[in-house]
Amino acid sequence: MKYDFDKVIDRRNTNSIKYDFAEKRGMPPDLLPLWVADMDFSAPKEVTDALLKVANHAIFGYSDVGSGYFSAVHDWFLKYFDFDIKHQWLVKTPGVVFALAMAVKAYTEIGDAVLIQTPVYPPFFKVVQANNRKVVKNSLVYADGKYVIDFKDFEDKIVQNNVKLFILCSPHNPMGRVWTKEELIKMGEICQRHGCIVVSDEIHCDFVYSGHKHYVFASLSDDFLENSIICTAPSKTFNLAGLQVSNVFIANENLKKAFKEEIGKTGYSQLNTMGLVACQSAYENGSEWLFQLKEYLTENLNFLRSYLKQRIPQIKLVEPEGTYLAWLDFKSLGLEQKELDHLIINKAKLWLNSGSMFGIEGMGFQRINIACPREILKTALERLENTFGN
Repeated sequence: MKYDFDKVIDRRNTNSIKYDFAEKRGMPPDLLPLWVADMDFSAPKEVTDALLKVANHAIFGYSDVGSGYFSAVHDWFLKYFDFDIKHQWLVKTPGVVFALAMAVKAYTEIGDAVLIQTPVYPPFFKVVQANNRKVVKNSLVYADGKYVIDFKDFEDKIVQNNVKLFILCSPHNPMGRVWTKEELIKMGEICQRHGCIVVSDEIHCDFVYSGHKHYVFASLSDDFLENSIICTAPSKTFNLAGLQVSNVFIANENLKKAFKEEIGKTGYSQLNTMGLVACQSAYENGSEWLFQLKEYLTENLNFLRSYLKQRIPQIKLVEPEGTYLAWLDFKSLGLEQKELDHLIINKAKLWLNSGSMFGIEGMGFQRINIACPREILKTALERLENTFGN
């Protein structure tokens, strides 16, 4: 089957957070939204067929999964990441952010320090601060158009703050770094040395561009496997975020027990029936759709790169190695963040993610979602050119 990713689907009046809630979020109603990380593409037909089968059955009682669900998840991670998960490691949660919050509560106490690498996905701050823990930042170093890790600062921060937990973003959101095996091992060894548990958010793992490879953190050593929890989901990969399902892998029995106890305290038990069905179907039948999607996203990235270089060179693309999010550097314009945001919203009529959301290190940047038909991306870039071009 050939999938049509050029097709523009009208998402307005569908209760889409991306399209229908601008005013409730303090934005003008007439913006072109390229902010939140969901895609403007239909999920694979194989997935929607499975969902329709459940809908037509018309009974939506409490549900769980059979062995086929685990087999689908297992086979996906074995095939694409050489990670041989065991059934007893799997804990299902309604989302990765929920899982991060449970990990913070399970593995730290009030007042403890949690390390994150900024600029980073805003909920990383929230799940730490809202649970009365202390955020400690290992700021990533932006040099020559690329972000790298300051490993000395990384270790110093862990030691000086007695950090109990490190939340790793891999691939990293927003700038799209796909950490090398050497980088992951170095971070893992430092954490191991100082008794710091690693919670690895790998929700974007299926989106890696040519020349790069995603390594599941826990797959790199037995020690890492015992000292980490790996958070995954089909939501970004197959555009299923609203169906609320994620798969967390915890090999260490003590870590798993503590994690599940925190889930129990929330009163949460069975997951969304449709989410479970969609996850299994996607991993069983969605590989061809994903292959074609990644080809399309690569073409979108090429289009974005070329457009900026040729027509708006003052806006620099921070070359992504993974994800369908692009991190744009506007700093050469010399604008304050509020002024930059104002122009993008009120003149370009675009809804992007302001870099300030990702921490102070994001000042002067914007995040744009390129998982949309090229016609929409082209319109967005034309608006940027009309606003910032010479």
